[in-house]
Amino acid sequence: MRIDILTVMPEMLESPLNCSILKRAQEKGLAQICVHNLRDYTHDRHRKVDDYPFGGEAGMVMKVQPVDECITQLRVERDYDEVIFVTPDGKTFDQPTANALSLLDNIILLCGHYKGIDYRIREHFVTREISIGDYVLTGGELPAAVIADAVVRLIPGVIGDEQSALSDSFQDNLLAPPVYTRPADYKGWKVPDILLSGHQAKIDQWRYDQALERTRRLRPDLLGE
Repeated sequence: MRIDILTVMPEMLESPLNCSILKRAQEKGLAQICVHNLRDYTHDRHRKVDDYPFGGEAGMVMKVQPVDECITQLRVERDYDEVIFVTPDGKTFDQPTANALSLLDNIILLCGHYKGIDYRIREHFVTREISIGDYVLTGGELPAAVIADAVVRLIPGVIGDEQSALSDSFQDNLLAPPVYTRPADYKGWKVPDILLSGHQAKIDQWRYDQALERTRRLRPDLLGE
């Protein structure tokens, strides 16, 4: 899978894209994440990628031309399944969306900045708009890193134990059940006996019951309650 990220602040992505699971996925050749500085595509001698908005609104707006030329060049090299604009007014990102994106071959993540992007970019290039929450950040770089992480970890072979990803919270619309590790007794705080019983069917039922209870208590909206 290849993910191309278009940004005016590439330095914000250096660390999150080059450590832990994302780093290992790229080293294994299972994912390729390329960051493109939109300032490299502007014709402005000061490398400006923004301008004042028509109509007198406050703030600055990202221009069409650098985004157009960057996407056009990338499309010459390969076909893209999705051109995703990361924006607070997009559809809220969730696990089913991450699952669907992980099945694609090539995607572009466009990071907004300043007041936003010229709307013609959304009209002529963007195929999907995604938000990571109802709040505003300085730019789309951190949300793009979140999306890349959530998607890449689902690619077969990225995580050593693929069943681990399948049992994450939200995969079955339930929160994950409690998990424990050694020691079984720490300061009198004990692991539930059922997990030490070796009876896998009962353990599986306990995990399901716990997941259901936690979801009902913490996120009843997932159950439609």
